[in-house]
Amino acid sequence: MTVYLDYNATAPMLSAVIGVMTDVMRETGNASSVHQFGRRARSHVESARRDVAALIGARAQNVVFTGGGTEANNLALVGLVDLENGGGDSGRRCVIVSATEHPSVLQAAPNVEIAPVDASGRIDLAALDALLSKNKEPALVSVMAANNEVGILQPISDIAKLAHEHGALLHSDFIQAAGRIELDMIGLGVDVATLSAHKIGGPQGVGALIMGDGIMAENWSLSPLVRGGGQERGHRAGTENVAGIAGFGAAARLAAVAAKDTAAVERLRDDLETRTMAAASDAIVIARDVARLPNTSCIAMPGVKAETQIMGLDLAGVAVSAGSACSSGKVQSSHVLNAMGVDAAIAECAIRVSLGGATTVADIDAFIGAWSSLVHRVAKQGEPSGTMNNA
Repeated sequence: MTVYLDYNATAPMLSAVIGVMTDVMRETGNASSVHQFGRRARSHVESARRDVAALIGARAQNVVFTGGGTEANNLALVGLVDLENGGGDSGRRCVIVSATEHPSVLQAAPNVEIAPVDASGRIDLAALDALLSKNKEPALVSVMAANNEVGILQPISDIAKLAHEHGALLHSDFIQAAGRIELDMIGLGVDVATLSAHKIGGPQGVGALIMGDGIMAENWSLSPLVRGGGQERGHRAGTENVAGIAGFGAAARLAAVAAKDTAAVERLRDDLETRTMAAASDAIVIARDVARLPNTSCIAMPGVKAETQIMGLDLAGVAVSAGSACSSGKVQSSHVLNAMGVDAAIAECAIRVSLGGATTVADIDAFIGAWSSLVHRVAKQGEPSGTMNNA
């Protein structure tokens, strides 16, 4: 038996999505062509545009399809420029991002300013206010709706209100939140949002940037990163991935339904955490008492490094991820946990367990069995596990 508990990395593609994509791939047509084949391809793209917009309460005409979530984040942070005066000496206004953003935000624009988070992982609004106040020109603020490592939900409405008081725009990475909580881009006050198809059961390599109404009228313009064609209303050149976009649309329709009822997934997550802590009294569930995604747990087992846990679980047929990022085969400390002030010794022992709609009680049982076996094996070997309080 194999168990997949790494939905935050990528969700298994849904059968309905595969069916839609298969049908579209049997067709021929470039969405930019005016003949009947092209018009049919265009109809798939525009239908998906409506479905993706509906997932977050946006307008279809404001959706720009990209080659993934990373490209969408880069398009937001690099592509938005000031029309009024060319963005000053740097060619763009100030960009302020939270300390726990995904690398595709943190590394997208040069010289970003970092807004700190508190011990709960939520942005420090007073610090953000100070950063916004010191800038002469309205800034672009980027804060993700839900963290990919820990699942923490940010107070997006409060952040939007603060940003707008300073004349700034708010970009929010909705990639992990979509399909797991209900989202209303307009109601939250978000000006620009990003999505990724493969996090919601769609294909990899397809994403979207969604703009709110009025951005272009507020002295901002979206400059394309990929040039050489008029596709996506001039915002992203290149022949559209029609089958992938159609799959994205199908996944978005299903995700909109799933987001309305996440109680079952949350119960499984809570059961997993309770049983994990029962198996090892010194286990730590990071941010357990903070508002989080219903599917995400970040669990540390002091004294046993994340890679040891991941390998042990993998050998037992259970797939999870590390709470820290891997680069070139080397495990680096998690910038998210570091920003939250989590002790480095605990952070290096943190794993991420992320559930989805197909997760079952049997999957949780398998994880607990494998994880408990690992705990007992470590204890038997006499390795120190420490005595930590739950965070």
